[in-house]
Amino acid sequence: MTDLLSFGLDLGMGACKLYGAAGGLFLQSQVAADNKQNISALLGLRNRKPPLRICFGEMSLFVGSHAHGFGRPIENLDFDRLAGSLETRAIVYATLTRYMEIYGEITAPVSLVVGLPLQPLTGAQSAQNAESARAWLKGSHEWLCDDKPFQISIAEVKIASQPSGALFDYLLDLQGQFVSDRKKDFSAEIGVLSLGFNTLELLTIQNRSAVQGLSAGTTAGVRRLLELLNPEGLYSLGELDTLLRAGSLDIKTALPIWWREVSGAIEKTWGGRWKRFARILAVGGGVHLLRDQLPTYFAGRAFIPDDPVLSISRGLYKLALMQSARKPQPEGEAAHGT
Repeated sequence: MTDLLSFGLDLGMGACKLYGAAGGLFLQSQVAADNKQNISALLGLRNRKPPLRICFGEMSLFVGSHAHGFGRPIENLDFDRLAGSLETRAIVYATLTRYMEIYGEITAPVSLVVGLPLQPLTGAQSAQNAESARAWLKGSHEWLCDDKPFQISIAEVKIASQPSGALFDYLLDLQGQFVSDRKKDFSAEIGVLSLGFNTLELLTIQNRSAVQGLSAGTTAGVRRLLELLNPEGLYSLGELDTLLRAGSLDIKTALPIWWREVSGAIEKTWGGRWKRFARILAVGGGVHLLRDQLPTYFAGRAFIPDDPVLSISRGLYKLALMQSARKPQPEGEAAHGT
């Protein structure tokens, strides 16, 4: 039987992150319908490089940074999009395209560990939500990116929560083995704070099990900061996110207000009980914006990984290695079946 190639996929609302043996990347989760209009070069104006154009079935969608400037924005932040909506398919295909362009074609079957937000993985519909995400991802996929054909076979899909990816990024090395001086924390109590585009998620692990009463998710992510900057709705969230990533937004006034919302959500779920945690792992793109506030709030207990954006997908990849008999993936071209 052909060995499966392991990947971790973080289906974030702000960016889709993918991590494999060769490395990782993220692609901004911005989608627009292709309206088939093309404005040719205008004298004195710079041409902007178009985003990726993903085609599958009858659909043609722009994906990535500046996509909302090239077509009709599609901006759905509901969790039902994770069950295989057109925009989510396009985002995943675009992310896989970028990965293959950078690291090489993926020709062998793939095993995917997918991170989803906590909210759809709790409650009465949790099993159905997980199965919906698993069902559309598993199987053979074909698409065009800028008229070039791509395909991939996903033989196995496992669903995990996004905060659990951060946990295993901290606990495991890139061979799927426990980091010796961190393994003891797994038997203690660890808090995970995942601050993404759409959500703030808090997960508490005690003696290798999740503590339900000290775990919760809210929509207090970076989108709330952007909404504070956009009271008249003059911009799409995707447009503002692009400006934020480029450092072109003045957030000095709105940042303290948003931080109060974030700290209020932390207080509601954890209160002062975080003081008993061995570690508080802080990940997600929002952590970059609150690098000054979080360490102070948690009195030095916060651990921010070297790459808080890719941490979840990297941790899911490490988890995949640990679950596949702890065998490290081959390096270089062999890691992609070429």
